[in-house]
Amino acid sequence: MRERWLLCAAGALLFSLAPTALAQVPEKNVILDGASPGRVFDGIGAVSAGASSRLLIDYPEPYRSQILDYLFKPDYGASLQHLKVEIGADVNSTDGSEPSPMRARFDRDYGRGYEWWLMNEAHKRNPTIVLDILPWGAPGWVGGGNFYSTDMADYVADFIAGAKATYGLEIDYTGIWNEKHFNGEETSEYVKTLRRVLDALHLRTEIVCCDEYPSRDADQWVVLDTMEKDPALRDAIAVVSVHYPRDNGKLTTPPSALTIGKPLWSSEDQPASSASNILSRDWAIGGRSLAQLYNENYLKGGFTATEIWSPVTSYYDILAAPNSGLMYANTPWSGEYDVQGAIWATAHTTQFAQPGWKYLERSCGELPVKGDYVALKSPDGADWSVVLETIDATKLQRVNFTLQRGLSTSTVHVWETNNRRTFEHVADVTVRGQTFSYTFDPDSLYSLTTTTGQTRGSAEPAAAAPFPLPYQDDFRKAPLDGAPRFLADQDGAFEVRACDGRPGKCLEQVVSERPIPWGPLPDPWTLAGDEAWTDYKVDIDVHIESAGSATVMGRIDSADVFRDPEARLPAGYTFRLHGDGTWELLSTAYRELTRTLAQGEAPRTAGQWHHLQLAFAGPRITARLDGRILASVTDSSHVHGMFGIGCGWTRTQFANLAVSKN
Repeated sequence: MRERWLLCAAGALLFSLAPTALAQVPEKNVILDGASPGRVFDGIGAVSAGASSRLLIDYPEPYRSQILDYLFKPDYGASLQHLKVEIGADVNSTDGSEPSPMRARFDRDYGRGYEWWLMNEAHKRNPTIVLDILPWGAPGWVGGGNFYSTDMADYVADFIAGAKATYGLEIDYTGIWNEKHFNGEETSEYVKTLRRVLDALHLRTEIVCCDEYPSRDADQWVVLDTMEKDPALRDAIAVVSVHYPRDNGKLTTPPSALTIGKPLWSSEDQPASSASNILSRDWAIGGRSLAQLYNENYLKGGFTATEIWSPVTSYYDILAAPNSGLMYANTPWSGEYDVQGAIWATAHTTQFAQPGWKYLERSCGELPVKGDYVALKSPDGADWSVVLETIDATKLQRVNFTLQRGLSTSTVHVWETNNRRTFEHVADVTVRGQTFSYTFDPDSLYSLTTTTGQTRGSAEPAAAAPFPLPYQDDFRKAPLDGAPRFLADQDGAFEVRACDGRPGKCLEQVVSERPIPWGPLPDPWTLAGDEAWTDYKVDIDVHIESAGSATVMGRIDSADVFRDPEARLPAGYTFRLHGDGTWELLSTAYRELTRTLAQGEAPRTAGQWHHLQLAFAGPRITARLDGRILASVTDSSHVHGMFGIGCGWTRTQFANLAVSKN
């Protein structure tokens, strides 16, 4: 049979086919109706939050710019149309803490962290990109510890005003509080307060509500009931949003959401299950499932925007939810990155339709075997695109298209992605009269369009390389009030300051008031290194306040804060020195499995500089203070892992960090 017909170079058009074989190819007739009703397409984007972009800013050029191009440059890669960023609060928000721009009521620094930089870089590449913001936590001074307060509304408004004044960026949307349940009157009154504060400052930023996570105990759509009863709340909310809107893979949009008269957004989503939050680095899982998700979010859920957490995996693999990004770039010392299949699955929509285009409701649907398609048209009503996926299909399918009521009949350009092709322009089809036909491969993603200009980016990364060992940092190269390279803060904020009582620069944990948390709130610590390291030693000078402490950690083999929300330290070994001179050597683990390996008391250490060392050689763990051995024990609970330093919620300083083989 295969010898009796021939596929064209695109692998889809049938040039000749026996009548019996033709009858075996399922067909469908689709009318592309330019006058069809439909919702306005609001775009596809990604969510930089939870410290997911921490390591990106440390990448050397030209690789950093290449990554940014793959994410944001129009008609090049993912061509993201939205970027949502976290409003930092120095609180762990999944894979670390992001710096707060206002650590006190009258403190303002719009350069802290990397989200300002990321928004600016995205906007440089795409001046029409939609910018969203959302808080995960808040500084402790806000509302006297009460998140839903006028202080918090002012905090959000100040972030928006700072973006405009400092970077010329317009923040288009803001959320309320990431994945916190809409609890009735308290949340409702805060939403209305936030709207009043924004209006008083003449800020046009619209409110998205309420970014709720699915839960067996709470309805993530509960805000709809209150909106129906409270016209002021309804007016304050511009967009109704939820996260991961699925139950056992099925979309959960209730009928009331479709009739509320507001756009619906899946404002945090992923192609994998919401439990694992893992994207595959190849097309087979990450790209294929994302191809289905984008279409189904509209077809079955009524969502006109989808935002993926995260744009790029730029955090260490031992943190929570590894490999969440559309791209993979967490080795800035090497310049390596990975353009994953998810980039091209996204491009099949973003390079062919723009926010403001309109879905053609009557021209969207399912294919005869497996797969589906959505059709969109440009605001002027001439250009159009169809995004069609056959991911679960096992055979060819043929679609006969008829164009009606104003849609362009110019040449149809066909792009395809599957296991054999990556975002390839595979065919140009002539429309004869008002019709054309095309035969689609199984297990593939297509874009059919009258538009032009799409491209597949071609930049190449550097070769992979392990984290450098030996590793040293005296913090002299980092700017004052900035962060050193490669260290990823997990709570609090470690910033470069002038040393106390000695010349030079030091790393200081600068947050002394506990923030309002989003989730787990471990003690402040920061980490780096290679999870494969085994025998090495960590040296650091420390300066401790009277009520403070300093920790040196090694062989950290897990730093997922969600494994044990009560844990104050990661899983590994910890040598901790307190200001009163007491110390302990711990094997730290989750679920109450932390053990004290040794402990004791040294002369009072507060207000003075001291040198700590934690060394590993096989099962031997040795802790030294100022060159003197305090403990040398054997333990095999942790045999490899990264290193870290930390403290309590005190202004502890660190200097002359060095990691070397032992």
